[in-house]
Amino acid sequence: MKTTEKVEALRSLMRREGIGAFITPSTDPHTGEYVPERWKSRRWISGFTGSAGTAVVTLDKAALWTDSRYFIQATEQLAGSGYVLMKEKIEGTPSITEWLGSVLPKGSVVAVDGWVNTTADVEDLEKELRAYGLTLRTDIDPYEEIWNDRPAPPLSKAFVQEVKYAGESAASKIARIREKTGQNALVLSSLEEVAWTLNLRADDVAYTPFVLGYVVITPTDTLLYTYKEKVTAEVEAYLKAEGVGLRPYESIVDDLGRLDMPVCVQPNKTNHAVYTAIKTPVRKDSPVGKMLIFKNETEIKCFRNAMEKDGVAMVKWMKWTLENVPKGGQTELSLSAKLEAFRAEQPLFKGISFESIMGYAHHGAIVHYDPTPETDIPVKPEGLLLIDSGGQYLDGTTDITRTIPLGPLTWEMRRDYTLVLKGWIRLGSAVFPKGTCGTQLDAFAREAMWKYGINYLHGTGHGVGQFMSVHEGIDLHQFRMQWRPTPLLPGMTITDEPGIYIEGSHGVRHEDTMLVVNADFTGKNGVVNMPGAKPYDGGEAAGITFGPYYTFEHLTLCPILTSPILVEMLTEEERKWFNQYQQTVYERLAPRLDEEHRVWLKEICKEI
Repeated sequence: MKTTEKVEALRSLMRREGIGAFITPSTDPHTGEYVPERWKSRRWISGFTGSAGTAVVTLDKAALWTDSRYFIQATEQLAGSGYVLMKEKIEGTPSITEWLGSVLPKGSVVAVDGWVNTTADVEDLEKELRAYGLTLRTDIDPYEEIWNDRPAPPLSKAFVQEVKYAGESAASKIARIREKTGQNALVLSSLEEVAWTLNLRADDVAYTPFVLGYVVITPTDTLLYTYKEKVTAEVEAYLKAEGVGLRPYESIVDDLGRLDMPVCVQPNKTNHAVYTAIKTPVRKDSPVGKMLIFKNETEIKCFRNAMEKDGVAMVKWMKWTLENVPKGGQTELSLSAKLEAFRAEQPLFKGISFESIMGYAHHGAIVHYDPTPETDIPVKPEGLLLIDSGGQYLDGTTDITRTIPLGPLTWEMRRDYTLVLKGWIRLGSAVFPKGTCGTQLDAFAREAMWKYGINYLHGTGHGVGQFMSVHEGIDLHQFRMQWRPTPLLPGMTITDEPGIYIEGSHGVRHEDTMLVVNADFTGKNGVVNMPGAKPYDGGEAAGITFGPYYTFEHLTLCPILTSPILVEMLTEEERKWFNQYQQTVYERLAPRLDEEHRVWLKEICKEI
């Protein structure tokens, strides 16, 4: 079917149901970052394939809202479809409700699918529509009828994340959750929270090893709602041993409707269909979201092992790239494939953790650029190549960015490379007292470039899961200019990734995944701290305590290439810290490398 035919099929259903407009978001029932094929309804109804956007269809009009990343792509893909492109955050662009208020008569019914819209979003939408005399309906999924070849729900086999990787049994986690919920029940809709709680994984979602399902925990029972085809006899026996029962995925609403007790539910993470089934909802954040961001000792040990393996893959790829780009024939996509192949050689590899951002030359200035066959370009032995990538291993998730000099560079490229490096060092070597949040530290990464009138608009760091999502706790701990009050505490993982992007020329970003640790000013625990840093100890005699202090252990182990660095722009402290980091990389990775790569890495890690 053409897009115009799909839209007409939707309008036919709308006329039958008395609906004046239908809104299709880019979401699924579990508010995930990556949406399974079954719920990519917005892509199906509009023909627009970008990851973010909302399609709105009335009986005689259609419009699609998306952000600046996709303006060019959306313009091309919507041509001839009847859709008008609405450019979000551009002056003069109306909001969805403003537009509906202008094109629909008062009393019209606007509909959404309550299964793929969160409770918070539905409540906000209902309030905004009411101001225009419009009402909202949430009980219909038109795509179940009009999308003839709609994909089935993902049915990959679930598997157990063993305690030797997780560090804690599911039964123990459930007991800790019950301590926080008391006599209330709890609904877990987030696939991240389901996976962590049950130590259960699957391949239901791109790049993240999540199992499709809900979990309901009461004071006496724990139930997993999923498809029976996903559960092997081994997994069923495991769940039973951990005190977890099984129920059909679709029965979540009926079962919640029969539950006669208060149920803790998070409105911004729970879809409206599930929320409205609860008799006595208690609106509060799930405790699981704050529990899973703290890594236990087993997870930390596994993280370190995964990072060493990933570092080996990166070293092999960097050496191969520097040797083979001058020979010709390499493109962004071929280099992405080569990096994935090196990662696949490592033990316990389970796939990449997100689509690799392989941006050569001017593509490096596109912050979230993913090469496609249509955009792929040759990579030449000149300029800069930005690679932001990661791997999923049974023992950890990695996220790393390096910028690779491939040949002659301009002074501006070297300046930007060095300014980003300065920010990366300043933040990555920070020592800070308890109570400090990521927003307070974010300026460390930006100060050097601010002095040159340069900035970047994305956040500087996010949490990373342990064989989970590469973006973890994004509504909690972050490095970001916008206020994020969650304090940074030992056990949290967080990235350090400042960048500079010059449109039409180049991009630079350096990124490590780090672990918040207690500051050891002696350096005995191997933490790379700013040389000479000392804790303030003069206050104790006066009964004043300024500690404890925290800092970061760089879990990522991969060299930063030094040829672009303008060493004179680094302070002596920054230079010493950087040399110490490079030496740590060599010492940790060398035992895993053959002689050829070991010699290459030693040369790369020489002091500057």
